[in-house]
Amino acid sequence: MTTTTGSLAVPGASLYYEMRGDGPTLLISQSGEGDAGRSADLVDQLAGACTVITYDRRGLSRSTLDDPSSGVTMTEHADDVHRLLAAVTDEPAAMLGCSLGAVIGLHLAVRHTGQLSTLIAHEPVAPRLLPVPDRARHEAELAEIQQLYREEGLAPALKAVAEVLGIDPASPDAEPDLTPQPMTSGRIANFGFFIEHDLTALINDTLPVNALAHTPTRIVPAAGRTTPRTVFDYRCAQELAALLGAEVTEFPGGHNGNTTHPRAYAVQLHQILQAAKAG
Repeated sequence: MTTTTGSLAVPGASLYYEMRGDGPTLLISQSGEGDAGRSADLVDQLAGACTVITYDRRGLSRSTLDDPSSGVTMTEHADDVHRLLAAVTDEPAAMLGCSLGAVIGLHLAVRHTGQLSTLIAHEPVAPRLLPVPDRARHEAELAEIQQLYREEGLAPALKAVAEVLGIDPASPDAEPDLTPQPMTSGRIANFGFFIEHDLTALINDTLPVNALAHTPTRIVPAAGRTTPRTVFDYRCAQELAALLGAEVTEFPGGHNGNTTHPRAYAVQLHQILQAAKAG
């Protein structure tokens, strides 16, 4: 199946994106260092039923900044997705947002009402969803990861990220016959931008939490089946569900289930999108 690539000029940056498949539009906003190719195994499972859009967030891989020294805000990330969707479809789209990508989707749902039909918000890393004392503690935790990266480098910082998100690198859980994506120089650079700039965007986030209960977008709070129930990202999914009067929908795998369990994850995703269509 052919993949179409494109570049879109947005304020302050140029966005690289890929489109594959046929059917209703589904945009995937990946977590961490994930660029357009990070969800390739999941896209393989989805492209038969959807037109799947993946992209490099501004600052990652082929999405270059006009000013390489500039940072980024969550509002800019959401505006990028708004402009990308407007460029490729005039119909409401579905969106899978994972971790940071889920926070982008929440912003989009309240700032550009009607552009998303359904948002699957998988473990949003959104301190503002938490009670104030917990919010402050986790914002400080993110700042500590940044400082660790600056002082000791990427490996210790990634270990700290894994601990915060409930990921156990020593016991990888993945579907059989799945080829792990290598830690290339491009991924290393993307991790650096993510820690330096995207974590700052999360710390300074201004997500209008109370507005989430009033958006016309159907928001599905989601979490990995094996994500520890005590960690930051799972608690954010719980708080989002409570705000919406919903339940947390479980997906296969943990925080990165979309990359570790693409086959089973796609089955669950299809079920949610079909239910939304029927409803």
